[in-house]
Amino acid sequence: MLNIKKLAVQFYNQEEKTWFEAVHHIDFKLDKGKVLGIVGESGSGKSVTSFSIMRLHDAKNTQIKGEINFEQIDLLHLSDDEIRKYRGNKIAMIFQEPMTSLNPVFTCGYQVQEAIMLHRKVSKEEAKKQTIDLFKEVQLPRPEQIFDSYPHQLSGGQKQRVMIAMALSCNPELLIADEPTTALDVTVQKTILELLLRLKNERNMAMIFITHDLGVISEIADNLLVMYKGNVVEQGPAKQLFENPQHAYTKGLLACKPSPKRQLKKLPTVADFLNQTENVELQHLLAENQITPAEINERRSLLYAQKPLIEVKNLCTWYPIKQGLFSKAKNYVKAVDDISFDVFPGETLGLVGESGCGKTTLGRTILRLIEPTSGQIVYDGNDITHLDKKSLRKLRRDIQIIFQDPYSSLNPRLTVGQSIMEPLQVHHIFSNDEERKAHVIHLLEKVNLGAEHFNRYPHEFSGGQRQRIVIARALALKPKFIICDESVSALDVSVQAQVLNLLRDLQQEFGLTYIFISHDLAVVKHISDRMIIMNKGKIEEQGFPDEIYHQPKAAYTQKLINAIPGNF
Repeated sequence: MLNIKKLAVQFYNQEEKTWFEAVHHIDFKLDKGKVLGIVGESGSGKSVTSFSIMRLHDAKNTQIKGEINFEQIDLLHLSDDEIRKYRGNKIAMIFQEPMTSLNPVFTCGYQVQEAIMLHRKVSKEEAKKQTIDLFKEVQLPRPEQIFDSYPHQLSGGQKQRVMIAMALSCNPELLIADEPTTALDVTVQKTILELLLRLKNERNMAMIFITHDLGVISEIADNLLVMYKGNVVEQGPAKQLFENPQHAYTKGLLACKPSPKRQLKKLPTVADFLNQTENVELQHLLAENQITPAEINERRSLLYAQKPLIEVKNLCTWYPIKQGLFSKAKNYVKAVDDISFDVFPGETLGLVGESGCGKTTLGRTILRLIEPTSGQIVYDGNDITHLDKKSLRKLRRDIQIIFQDPYSSLNPRLTVGQSIMEPLQVHHIFSNDEERKAHVIHLLEKVNLGAEHFNRYPHEFSGGQRQRIVIARALALKPKFIICDESVSALDVSVQAQVLNLLRDLQQEFGLTYIFISHDLAVVKHISDRMIIMNKGKIEEQGFPDEIYHQPKAAYTQKLINAIPGNF
């Protein structure tokens, strides 16, 4: 169905007045009814390849060479009017970010209805009926209501289903899914994958599924294409590549994903494999790196012989639901509902649950960024639940947070050096800016960046580098306790491995205590000493990671474990 030959894509760099080649002469084929998985890190050329098939690049600043043959027609030689007949009709695409792919000004139903009317030439009433049928097909709850809902009124998983419905609205022969599950909970992710597979089989579609997560791709792909820096480094049947990867890069991608089935001291990174002179066997490297039960028991006996650093007692954070402007609260959303636990010095406590279970609200309530409704927060023996602003400001030196999104948590107008130096100035640490700058450069080096990055702005860094800058800023005041709120969820598996290793190294060096919040049970199991499973504002269960994974007490925990993709 699709035959790509010697595809090369170049972009024009306005500043340097030069052409940059993002994809270097790649070849691959796709048969009808099959799923091709394209895997690689950010910047490997995956999305550029899919955008080229759809002809979505800016023609003025892009050069595409080679052939893209779809059912014997070379798409690169079609005019703009001719390609429009294919785009959305025979070839459809689900984009990575449903929030930015949907127009916030129009209802979800209108946007799908518009696509049907454009390509199918049917009446408005018939298009509405087909839209509601599609919403039922992608298993959206209350399809008639969602037809009249705006994007901001839906959850991430629901928005992604609207995008899938839109992509399927014209019965495409080829569906391109570009990272469609990256920012979703594991349970929602599992549902979306099952839905895509079911729709593919029912409609006999071909699919290109793009992701950086090998676990996800193992669930859905027939064949696999591994991309690295614009080149295809390995391709073949998915099963074969998972069982016997040949290229060092593929081995690295497989190794750096945390697996709940093993407990490693340090996650391998892609660089470990690419930099090796001799061939490294994956299983050998993993076996060398295992933590023994004796080491785990020794750490636990040291940790839990201490007094807790943080004690949370019967904590509640409720949000009132009001009817009308001046009326009293009719009801409450119980985001955190009667929660109690302790955190010990030097411990990593993992907090796991789906979106909306109250993890982030709990983290921010402990830091008093959100005021608790009731209960007690005791830090280092002192009750901080009702501290005044002046006392809280002093406390902020000891307790820090690393936010989920490094893009929005750095000020785009400040250099990264200024961002990290700012808390030092606010708390009057060091006698002058010269000493502060030296300390900031020392921190940048700690997170594997350098002095040359001091005067650069956030937009000049990748997502993984930005997350490291945010970690450096959190360390600036030498805190004792840090809350990591989904701090690796948006990162490539290889960058995620580097950040997780960095957090563990910094913990050992500075004696840090972490609460690590995530919806990814495999990541939390890797980094945590103990785990808390949260659901609907309450604790479902808590305990040691290996015990929870192998003998879950709650049905909800079992559901989370079953949803871990590619459980290899």
